[in-house]
Amino acid sequence: MSRIAFIGLGNMGLPMALNLLKAGHQVTGFDLVAASLEQLAAAGGVAATSAQQAAQGAEVVVSMLPASSHVEGLYLGSDGLLQHLAAGTLVLECSTIAPDSARKVHAAASERGIELLDAPVSGGTAGAAAGTLTFMVGGDAKHLERAKPFLQQMGKNIFHAGPDGAGQVAKVCNNQLLAVHMLGTAEALALGVANGLDASVLSEIMRQSSGGNWSLEKYNPWPGVMEGVPASRGYSGGFMAQLMSKDLGLAQQAAQSVNASTPMGSLALALYRQLLLQGKGQLDFSVVQQLFTADKSA
Repeated sequence: MSRIAFIGLGNMGLPMALNLLKAGHQVTGFDLVAASLEQLAAAGGVAATSAQQAAQGAEVVVSMLPASSHVEGLYLGSDGLLQHLAAGTLVLECSTIAPDSARKVHAAASERGIELLDAPVSGGTAGAAAGTLTFMVGGDAKHLERAKPFLQQMGKNIFHAGPDGAGQVAKVCNNQLLAVHMLGTAEALALGVANGLDASVLSEIMRQSSGGNWSLEKYNPWPGVMEGVPASRGYSGGFMAQLMSKDLGLAQQAAQSVNASTPMGSLALALYRQLLLQGKGQLDFSVVQQLFTADKSA
């Protein structure tokens, strides 16, 4: 059993923390939302009143926060969390942030002898609850060997993407592709339905054909086609459109830093920002289906 501090108990962080609890660890968590702390405590964890209190005496720190600014604010500065951690502490930074921000936190941790990995995840809230997440890890391979037992208790697939920040690069590439094939799937379904096809029939045809992709297999955006996905519950839950917009923005930053051409990623970002302007940022990212339909209940 290890003493683990978990910072950020949102839609992803809380089920990840609960899986660490189920594995027998002592988990102390912190979040700004009281209800999340109550759920952790009800499951046998300990609720802290600050990140510093949560991390006191921890052997492992896991963080799952919304954006680069939150991660830098947590770890860096004269009173940042890194100043309160003992040398040798293992830090698993699982947020999706800019690769440059990840490298900045890596450098600060290294100066204090803290073993930090950037380890963003894929798999959504369902994967977090089931413990089947994919971790894309950047950092020292020796630190990853130490981290694997903890990552395996929260996920199914663990990839060492490369050095510091590489996990974040892999994550923004993955999410750019996710956005592009979700948009393509939604557009194709709307085209078929407008021409008289049944969305379920068309989905199965494309799924079994060369147009098959993860959105069709696991996360169909057309309401009623697939059970248990956000599209069939009013696009509630899941991965919010505003977070997809954020990740697409990070992908564009990464592209600009190396003069890469990403026209499809740029278009995807523009379309997701359109959703935000329509007030749909809190809905699941599959709500892009509504960009292509006159009937907004679809």
